[in-house]
Amino acid sequence: MNRSQMRELTFQLLYQIEIQKEINEETIDIFCENNQIDEEEVKAYMTNIVYGISKNQEKINELISKNLKSDWKIERITRINIALLKLSIYEMIYNEIPYKVAINEVIELAKKYGDESAPNFINGVLASIVKENL
Repeated sequence: MNRSQMRELTFQLLYQIEIQKEINEETIDIFCENNQIDEEEVKAYMTNIVYGISKNQEKINELISKNLKSDWKIERITRINIALLKLSIYEMIYNEIPYKVAINEVIELAKKYGDESAPNFINGVLASIVKENL
């Protein structure tokens, strides 16, 4: 499984967590079982991202909030877009993935899973974060 496929599965897990509001080892295990993921490398990648985002939730949410248009609040963002933003921000800042790679990958996921405005919205927020922080 390549990194893009791992990232897509991780996004799906993050989206599920956004809906359920619960993160634990069992959630990850059940997700892996349901998606027939048995590669340790994939599980480790997903676990690292999920718990990393959880650990840095406050900082990541602050970055998102600070880089929204003035009339927007983080609560207004769809859960798909939130999961995509968190994934990309975590990878850029904490996993030190080059921002062009992280943004491009998440934009492709936004095209696949989000509504028609998702790619432009996510690109705008992430571009602002990159300009301010990287």
